[in-house]
Amino acid sequence: MTDPQIIGEYEITVDTKGRIMLPALLRKQLPENSQDKLIVNRGFEKHIYIYPVSEWEKIAAELNKLNQYVKDNRELVRYILRGATPVPVDATGRMLIPKSLLDYSSIQRDAVLLGNINKIEMWSKSEYDKIYADDTDDISKLAEKVMGNRYGGGFSLS
Repeated sequence: MTDPQIIGEYEITVDTKGRIMLPALLRKQLPENSQDKLIVNRGFEKHIYIYPVSEWEKIAAELNKLNQYVKDNRELVRYILRGATPVPVDATGRMLIPKSLLDYSSIQRDAVLLGNINKIEMWSKSEYDKIYADDTDDISKLAEKVMGNRYGGGFSLS
C-alpha cells in the first residue's frame, strides 16, 4: 500500500445540518480503507483536519509512544484527541461534521477543502481567503526559511 497523496483545493458548502459533500476528485485520492469512514479533528490553526483512517492510525501510534508520566505529553495527547471523531462517508461522498468542530473552526456555510498530502484541511472560506491571500513575497521568504538549507542551494516551487 502506498501513502496517500491528497492534493487540490475545493470550495464546498456546509448544509444546515453540518453535512458536506466530498468532491469526487478528492475522494478518488483517498486510500481504499477510507472510502466509507474518515477521522475528523481539530486543526492547530482554527480549522479541521480530515484524516484517512490509515493516517490517523499512524498519529495514534505516535501518541501512544509518549511517556504518560510527563505532564506536557499528557496535555498534548489530550489536545490532539479532543474532538477526534470517526465519521461515516455515504456512497455519494456526504459526511456529517460534528457541530463542535464547525464551531471551533468558525465554519458556517462556505468552506474550502485543501488536500495536504496525507490529510485534508477544512477551512472557513473567509478565514482561508484572509490567511492565504496571494502574497508571493511572504511565501518566498517562508519557503527559503523552512526549506532553504534542505536542498543545498535552496528550494523552489518552480
